[in-house]
Amino acid sequence: MGDMMPSARRHSPSSIEELELELLLEALFQCHGYDYRGYRRDLVRRKVRRLMTELSSPTISALQAKVLHEPAAYDALVKALYVEPALMFDNASETALLRMSLGVCLHGAALPRVWLADCAGAQQAWTLAILLEQEQLGPRTEIYATVASDALLAEALQASLPMARLSELQGNYIKSGGVGRLIDYFEVNAEGTRAVPLPHLRSRITWAQYNLVTDASFNEFQMIVADRALPDFGAPLRERVLRLFDDSLAQSGLLVLDRPFDDDEPLARQYKQVFPRQPWYKRVA
Repeated sequence: MGDMMPSARRHSPSSIEELELELLLEALFQCHGYDYRGYRRDLVRRKVRRLMTELSSPTISALQAKVLHEPAAYDALVKALYVEPALMFDNASETALLRMSLGVCLHGAALPRVWLADCAGAQQAWTLAILLEQEQLGPRTEIYATVASDALLAEALQASLPMARLSELQGNYIKSGGVGRLIDYFEVNAEGTRAVPLPHLRSRITWAQYNLVTDASFNEFQMIVADRALPDFGAPLRERVLRLFDDSLAQSGLLVLDRPFDDDEPLARQYKQVFPRQPWYKRVA
């Protein structure tokens, strides 16, 4: 009789964790509408494990229970899965390319628009606003900065710069080709502890909640900057989002990617690489 008993079904810890991760992402989609199921699993797993430590959750299932029943845990998960926040002028090479490109792709448009897709926080948008000011493009250029959730939107709208970080950010600014004092683009609170960009710079940034995975094209842009968001996407999702960008980019517009188009990418023939060894593309068809 013992030989006829079904053998116990065994799962390795990794397979259990993989199942828990799939259930967590499905719960996030079904209950809140945020679809991270097409994101690269290795990156998602790393971010989820980090959040488990922060929230003292021994398993992904325990984390899922918190996410489903505690709004703060849900907000923390969406923030954890989102793009890593940027510091102002933290990427000197990207800033240099932006300086060279803004005039070329924006000067010819009557009302140029730039989309920071899945914007990496307020400081990324502030950086672009300052660059546009320096290139004499600020007064007529609109920055659209979109983020994945209402909590991230509120955080961006309420953001300010700690004065204690100013020397570090000034260093970034100089390394990226900036001239003068970064603080000249900010107003400081009465206590001298925090700063926000000058009102005319803030007014050029339109913040909105937008889901790259599910939402449709909402405007036409002369430049789309997406190099910080795309690395997290799996292949099918990446293809879908690239089509979205193609639907949203004006003729001769500039598309900033994280890596070159794949050789078999259907959209590749419509774009020409602008800089050698850099995945910055001008739309030519």
